[in-house]
Order: sequence, then structure tokens, then C-alpha cells
Amino acid sequence: MQSLGFTSVPPLLKYLRYAEQLGVATEPALAAAGLQAQQLSDNSLRLPGEVHERLLDYFCAHSGDPLFGLNSARFVLPNSWSVLGYITMNCATLGDAMSRIMPFEKLVGDMGVSRAEVQNAHVHLIWTCRHQRPRIRRHLVENVLGSWLQYARWIADTQLSPAAVWLEHAHPDETTQAQYEEFFDCPVMFEQPYSALIVPLPYLQLPLRQADAQLLRTLEEHALGLMATLEDASLQQRVKGILRQLLKEGLPRKEQVAEQFTVSVRTLQRQLHQAGTSYQQILDDLRQELAEHYLLNSTLPIQDIAQYLGFTEARSFHRTFKSRRGMPPGEFRQVHRSADLG
Repeated sequence: MQSLGFTSVPPLLKYLRYAEQLGVATEPALAAAGLQAQQLSDNSLRLPGEVHERLLDYFCAHSGDPLFGLNSARFVLPNSWSVLGYITMNCATLGDAMSRIMPFEKLVGDMGVSRAEVQNAHVHLIWTCRHQRPRIRRHLVENVLGSWLQYARWIADTQLSPAAVWLEHAHPDETTQAQYEEFFDCPVMFEQPYSALIVPLPYLQLPLRQADAQLLRTLEEHALGLMATLEDASLQQRVKGILRQLLKEGLPRKEQVAEQFTVSVRTLQRQLHQAGTSYQQILDDLRQELAEHYLLNSTLPIQDIAQYLGFTEARSFHRTFKSRRGMPPGEFRQVHRSADLG
């Protein structure tokens, strides 16, 4: 039987909040899911995907609401997506927030995978669920798309709606069509090629009410560190995660990284060589990745970016960046931001 991956605690709390509003006892639900109440206070806990299924299954059966997954999306909060929720809240625009979902969504769990496609002046924000049981899959898909919309309205301080919503599954009950369209405030179509919010491109420029570039940077550093600790992270990913943390104190040394793994520098180098890479390669790739990230997603001056990445002077940063990208950092920022706006 295929593993259902894992879930974090925060997504489960929406179900519990809605169940409490409906007057449904939560203790039997937790017992049915194999959960203990104290586990719900640990947002860093990773639980088997089967736990998520059993909890949702219980509420679908006992809530009396045929659209339980969709309606529980009204209870979304920033912590419903762990640190990813706070990252998106502090972005400058709705488009910036959307771009953070895919790199960090595994911090919330691996219930599904997001992607965005531009088609005919619209963005299709797509979610593909990995759970296969039809009832669970339907409620999860509707919950995720509903949560995205509710949260986007809150962080952008707007009541704008999608142009349309596509759902891959068949209509569960024609009598609920009005409820779907009232929730999304747009046409909702079933048996589509995939499940997605279809959003006009100009929406991506909507400013967010709580944008904070410095806090965003801190949150992303924290999230990148968490990503590196996931159980299935490779040696290369774990080294990269440690380097992200060490970069805050200046250019890292091999000895510092080896110490984190409780091995000698020689052993670390040998293990990286066996993995087809090297300490210097990982460090250079990481600095380039972070440089491009801050050039495109922040207003930090180039000199500050250079300093943060451990370059002693901006000239050295310019030379290194140009050797890898074929253009200096300032030009890269201008060209790619213009392309995004175009």
C-alpha cells in the first residue's frame, strides 16, 4: 500500500475549529484519528498522512455538512501553513506570496503539490492531491483551494474573487452548486483537467497589507533551515541548510560545517565527493541562489546583499555574479523584474 506521506499539525486545526462551531465533539474524532490533544500544540510535529485522512474522514461522516472540507477553509489562519503562512503574509504582492508556496509547501506536509501556469491573461494556481480515496481527495482539494482564496483575501485586504474555479472531481450533489458559487463568488466547474483557482494576471500586483522585507528574510532563513532538516534531505541539502545559517555570521568555514556533522573535514569532503559534489560547489551554488532570490524578491541594496553573502567587497560580488549569469547583479535585477511585470 502506497504511503500517504506526512502532515503537520496546523492544517488539522481548521477542521477542529469548524467542528467546534458545528457542535461536533472533537474528542471522539481525535481518538478515531489516533491523535492525543497535547499533540495539537506542537506545530513542528510531523504526523503520518493516514492521521490526516482519518480525522477528515470522521468529520465528513459526523458533521452533517456534505461540504465539510470546503467550509472548514473559512477557519484558515496564518499558522494553518506553519511558517509558510507567515512568509506569504510578509511578501510585497500577491504574486510574490504565490511564488513562495511551491518552494516551501513541504513544511506543511506532502498531501499534494502546487504549480502555477499562465494561460490567456490568467494564472491557473493548481493543486494536485496525492491522496487517492475519492471522498478524502474531494474534501482535501476543496479545502486547499478554499483556504488559498480566504487567505489571499485577508492578506491583500480585498474581496476580489477568481475568474473561475476548476475542480477535477464530479459534482457531489447538484443541489450544492449555489453553495460552491457563494463561497468562491465565481463560476465553479466540475470534471475539469485539474483543480485550480483561475486568477486574472493583474491580481498578482495587489499589494499586501503587512509587507515587511526584513521580517520576510528572517522567516525565509528559518524556513530554509527547516527544509534542510526534513528526514529525506540528502547530505547536500543538509550541508546547504547549515551553510544558510552560518552565512549570517560571515563566510562559513569547512571546519564549522564538519563540526555540525561531528566528522572531520576530510570525512565530510570524501562523503560529498561520493555524492558527486564538493563543499565549494555547494557554497557557490547557495550564494548564487540567494543572490538571485534577494535581487528579485527584495529591495535590498546590492551592497547589502553582497555583505550578507559573505563578500568582503561589492566588486568581488559583481565579478562572481557576472561570471555565472553573464550580466552584473544590477542588470539582472532590472531585466528579470521587467520581464515579470511584462
